[in-house]
Amino acid sequence: MEIFLYGVRGSIPSPLSSQEYKEKVISILRLAAKSEGKALSSPEEWFDALPEPLNYVVGGNTTCVRVRAASGAELIVDLGTGARILGEDLVRENFGKGEGQASVFFTHTHWDHIHGIPFFKPLYIPGNKFVFHSPLADLPERLKYQQEPRFFPIHFDHFGSERSFHQLKQGEGLEIGGVKVEWLPLKHPGGSIAYKFTEGKKSFIFATDAEYNGEDFPLIQEQKPFFQGADLLVLDAQYTLDESFQKFDWGHTSYTMAVNCASSWEVKTLALTHHEPAYSDEILAIILDDAKTHAENLGAKDLSIVLAREGMKFELV
Repeated sequence: MEIFLYGVRGSIPSPLSSQEYKEKVISILRLAAKSEGKALSSPEEWFDALPEPLNYVVGGNTTCVRVRAASGAELIVDLGTGARILGEDLVRENFGKGEGQASVFFTHTHWDHIHGIPFFKPLYIPGNKFVFHSPLADLPERLKYQQEPRFFPIHFDHFGSERSFHQLKQGEGLEIGGVKVEWLPLKHPGGSIAYKFTEGKKSFIFATDAEYNGEDFPLIQEQKPFFQGADLLVLDAQYTLDESFQKFDWGHTSYTMAVNCASSWEVKTLALTHHEPAYSDEILAIILDDAKTHAENLGAKDLSIVLAREGMKFELV
């Protein structure tokens, strides 16, 4: 099973600003000047060895994840603005010939998780087939509303692809292309869903737009059977601890609590996601370091922590 991250920002797209770009370039040039010519003689190797976050951008697109099964089955979670880039990749494959099939799972329908739909090219190509999964009985109505003429020139019903809807029922499990799919409701205004994908003995859980705070330790234990021992958990970590106190009931988790959850659930790798749009790459790098330090203080020495970034790929074999 392969997992690709196409959008990792929360709330609203946040492109890299000119000032942030300038600061990155100047920092890189200063290091190049001290490289004794290595920056010019072996530029790619030298660049890859740059300190984080100079050798990457976290990305400004909102939530979109691709899961590709060993069987070749395509599963997608959310269609935020990262869906535009995913669509570009897919049309270079079978989807460009109208021969693609995918199952799309929606965590919820807040704008940052659906507003890439009108720009997702495979939906426009006749022959492609999509099944949209969600516990929401009115999911078709919600998605169509976003593309009414008042908000977008092309209506949802005018896509060329074939689209169908499947309402998930409590306790229902699915198997798609050899991947078992389970789901769990999360605490978030308006509701949100965590999805667990299991192939063989490997499991990936995507749990964005979830709020865990100091009052939720009983809930964390209650949900442990679902999260227990996941090989990869991509979890909401939008806030600092101080911010989470100021934004109580806003539906998001501090990176400190995200580490607490991952440690309690004994997951192997935690990827912090749904990044605050106001945070620069440099601030997020500091948050990652703090999260790792917090894990060490908890004694969670076996927990690997990474920062979710656009373009990241994980392989669970």
